[in-house]
Amino acid sequence: MKRPSLKQRPSKRWYVAHTKPGLERMAEGHLERQGFHVYLPLREKKRRIGRRTDIIKAPLFPRYLFVELDLSVDRWRSVNGTFGVAYLVGAGDRPSAAPIGVVDALRAREDANGVVPIHESSPYAQGQAVTITQGPLAAQTGFFKCDNDNDRVTVLLGLLGREMEFKLPGDAIRAFG
Repeated sequence: MKRPSLKQRPSKRWYVAHTKPGLERMAEGHLERQGFHVYLPLREKKRRIGRRTDIIKAPLFPRYLFVELDLSVDRWRSVNGTFGVAYLVGAGDRPSAAPIGVVDALRAREDANGVVPIHESSPYAQGQAVTITQGPLAAQTGFFKCDNDNDRVTVLLGLLGREMEFKLPGDAIRAFG
């Protein structure tokens, strides 16, 4: 279900709130209960628990959300004291507005589930031969398995008579040959 449109009022602007780790949704709820208009853009993320992999909705920008404010009218300082919010992003003692149209552009990209699709394409195909370029396994050749979160990849290496998985930084491998 698509979220209802939040038309920006003429004197209002979108500001960015930096949240405490993992508390984006809690901060969103507390801010909405205080009467603020809030936008937390979401993306789909793979989550692995044990052997099961789920796809969940996660913040598009971890630890950040947008709050619509009119600094001359709204009690914007109360945002900093809201549970889950660390502070409003700004310069000095006043928050800085996000560029005009950024929230509208994000909302326009949302799909029917309220998710901003991200098409991350890996430069490597599953099973492609790669060479490790850094670290203690440098110069070893293995096979690309998959991309992980935080710009990491999984590579299969044949060591000690068996195939072993290693998680490495994405920039620590290159195509073999």
